[in-house]
Formats: sequence, C-alpha cells, structure tokens
Amino acid sequence: MSASPAHLLVEGRRLEVQRLGASGRLPTLVFLHEGLGCLALWRDFPRRLVSETGCGAVVFSRYGYGRSDPFEAPRTARYMHDEAAQSLPAFLDQLAIDEPLLVGHSDGASIALLYAAARPVAGLVLLAPHVFVEEVSIRGIEAARRAYVSGDLRPRLAKYHTDPDATFFGWNDVWLSPEFSSWDIEDVLGQITCPVLVVQGTSDPYGTLAQVRAVAAGVQGDCTEVTIDDCGHSPHLEAPEQTVEAVTSFVAGVVARRDGSSAVPGGEGAAR
Repeated sequence: MSASPAHLLVEGRRLEVQRLGASGRLPTLVFLHEGLGCLALWRDFPRRLVSETGCGAVVFSRYGYGRSDPFEAPRTARYMHDEAAQSLPAFLDQLAIDEPLLVGHSDGASIALLYAAARPVAGLVLLAPHVFVEEVSIRGIEAARRAYVSGDLRPRLAKYHTDPDATFFGWNDVWLSPEFSSWDIEDVLGQITCPVLVVQGTSDPYGTLAQVRAVAAGVQGDCTEVTIDDCGHSPHLEAPEQTVEAVTSFVAGVVARRDGSSAVPGGEGAAR
C-alpha cells in the first residue's frame, strides 16, 4: 500500500487507508480517530511519529467517516464495542497486523481500550479518552449540535466527509440518546495488561481528568499520565510538540521493554 490514501474493502465496506513507512521489528502504529475525525484530520501527526519513532503506521477513516463508505443505518449505543470486537479486528487481520500499538483519540481511544481488553497489543496511546459519560461531555456535544445546525461546523466537516450529515448525526444522536447516558467501560480496564500512555488537556470541553484517573486506576499495565495545561480536546493538534515528545518517549519505552532493555526513556516516576 502506498503512502497516498487508497481504499480497502473490509466487511463489504470501502475504507480509506494510508500506510506510512515500514515497521520491521518495531510495532505498527494504528491510528483511531475521534467521533468527527477521519484520516485527513490527523494532519501531520502520524508522519511526525513515524519519523520520530521509526515505526510504520496505518491511518484510516473508520466506516462512516472521511472518504470511507458513509453510514447506511443508525448506530446503537454499543457502536464502540462493536467496532472493537468486529470491525477493527477484521481490518487488522486483512492487513496482517499482529499486536499493533494503537493510537486513539476520544472515541478512538475508547475503541482502543475495548480492543486491548480482548486482544494482544504492544501498547496504547490514548488522547483525551472516554471511559464513562460526564456531564461536561454532554454539554460539549450539545454545543457541537448547535454549531452544526446553526453555525459553521457543517461546511467545515463537509470538506472532509462524503456525507457530513450521516457522519455528524451518527455520532451526535448516539451520545445524546438516553441509552448512552449509562455508557461505561471501566469494567474492562482490569483486562488491559499492556503499557498505556494517557494524554489529557486541562481545558477539554468533552472530558475531565477524572477520565485519566479512571484509566490509570483500572488498567493492569504501567500507565504514564501526561496532562497539558490550557489544552483542549486535541492535544496532538493544540500542543503538538509536547504530545509528539510524550508519545515518542513512550514508544521507545515499549520497544525497550519488549527487547528486554532496562533503559526505558522517561526515567523513574514516568510510569505508574
């Protein structure tokens, strides 16, 4: 697969995919975007990580996003469970990727956690993850709906998604549904034994540091927590230097542990 976006047929759906670099003995970074994201909206973050870590990467638009096939039916409140249990494994199997290092943002981070609770991964990079629903999350998603219906969010999303209405409401309707108010994946965290990095902005309109504390307390593997002041929901875009540095150090640590080296970047106290 070339470094330019292409399409891959997975479960009868065309997915927009881009492969960057080659991993060799290193883990492959697999990027899982947020609830309104897509391949293009990662900007240059994947390329920078490939350059800094030496790992190859796979970046793709999940079903319903970007230039992948648009949604054909409404999703349920378990859509992230379904993606982790069925869609992501099918995608990775088709690309012959074993034990990926998942880089997830928001919804993508939640999917990464659910996947890692059931299948082997080299590590998890979680940017602004959700493990339960907070009041601030709902307020932020209500504000996004107003911006989409009455503001400029729709034309901005239309630049990146084939069917922006299906993409937006496929995410927004679920999060604002009564069924989703009790969504909580803290019960699976104890099944996660790989190293974990959590990056959270203190000014995130969709989640608080309670999400970070829940992940750190719940997972069984070493958990590194990075908090970025005056940063919102997208630390890789709003604080790119700090985020790239944190992820690069974390990936080096994952490789060092796997190779049996005692020299883990970050020093004492970097991991819980």
